[in-house]
Amino acid sequence: MITVRPAAARGQAEHGWLSSRHSFSFGDYYDPAEMGFGDLRVINEDVIQGGGGFPPHPHRNMEILTYVLEGALRHEDSMGNGSIIAAGDVQRMSAGTGVIHSEFNATADTPVHLFQIWLLPDRTGRQPEYEQMRPDPAGRRGRFQVLASGDPADPGLHWHQDARLLAAELAPNATATVPLGGQRMAYVQIIRGQVTVAGQALGPGDGARLTDLSRVPVQAITDSAVLVFDLRAA
Repeated sequence: MITVRPAAARGQAEHGWLSSRHSFSFGDYYDPAEMGFGDLRVINEDVIQGGGGFPPHPHRNMEILTYVLEGALRHEDSMGNGSIIAAGDVQRMSAGTGVIHSEFNATADTPVHLFQIWLLPDRTGRQPEYEQMRPDPAGRRGRFQVLASGDPADPGLHWHQDARLLAAELAPNATATVPLGGQRMAYVQIIRGQVTVAGQALGPGDGARLTDLSRVPVQAITDSAVLVFDLRAA
């Protein structure tokens, strides 16, 4: 079964320096029917203008991942980390018992385009953690690449939840598939392009819940980029 979440139905926040689209309830956007999907709690697509950003603010007991598509983001946190998250980089912060962080556009004149993703952790009260990496772009061209996983045997970042985040960049007419094990479900988020997922046409910004399927087949109609979340069934 596939249930589409159209891009235009997402929550919106416009703050001048920030343009954000919320797949699920977040901040001032609240929809009781859109509180997440299993352990997946937040998918925000953000565009931050030059010089803009989020001043220091706290989080607790959440797995937070940032995937930068364009531009560069400056990160600082109470664990002592300071870094630049550039296009193609992924960053994972396990907020655990509590962390304070800030995120600002690292440039004065170039927007930064990113996805911010939150998952519920497998348990509360962990010590905060931080990691960042740049997966090889070739690893997601024409196939799915693991960006984050709860399985230490997988490549990519390692968060504290039984979930995987995978990305693919597909040329027109190319097909890639994510197999799902028993008692699994998936959420698909289209970054760019036009695709079909399990026979359903999706475009930029569209999302879809998938349940009762053994695999997630994605076929590109145009040059496309796609995220797939492989999640334990609710």
